[in-house]
Amino acid sequence: MNYWLVKQEPDAYAWSQFVADGKTAWTGVRNFQARNNLRAMKKGDLVLYYHSNIGKEIVGIAKVVKEHYPDPTADEGDWSVVDLAPVKPMKTFVPLDVLKADAVLKDIPLVKQSRLSVSPLTEAQFKRVLALGETR
Repeated sequence: MNYWLVKQEPDAYAWSQFVADGKTAWTGVRNFQARNNLRAMKKGDLVLYYHSNIGKEIVGIAKVVKEHYPDPTADEGDWSVVDLAPVKPMKTFVPLDVLKADAVLKDIPLVKQSRLSVSPLTEAQFKRVLALGETR
C-alpha cells in the first residue's frame, strides 16, 4: 500500500462536501509532478485530505477507489484523475504548524513543495499524522 496527501481549498471543495458526496473524481490537477503522483496511486491506497489556504490542516482520511483515467475536465493535454472516497475524519485536525515542527514530518512535500497538490508520504509519515490526529 502507498500513502498520499491531497490538498484542496475548503471553499472550493471542503471535506464536509466530500463526505456528503461519498466519492469524487480528483479533477483539475495541472501540474506534471502531481499528475504523475495521481498515476502512481493504486486502488486501496490511503490519502490524507488537507484543507489549504483556509484552516491549513489535515482534516480527514480518504482512499483511492478507482485508479487513474483521463481527466474529463481537461480541454487539452494529457491529464489524469483518480476517484477518491472518504474513510473518516481526523479525530483532531492536524495543522500545518504542527507538521512543520514535527521531526518526522518537517520534510514532507506539503512543507517543502507547498504548491504541490498531490504528494506521496511514507508509511511512517502517514502513521505519524494519524498519531498526531488522535492525541492532540
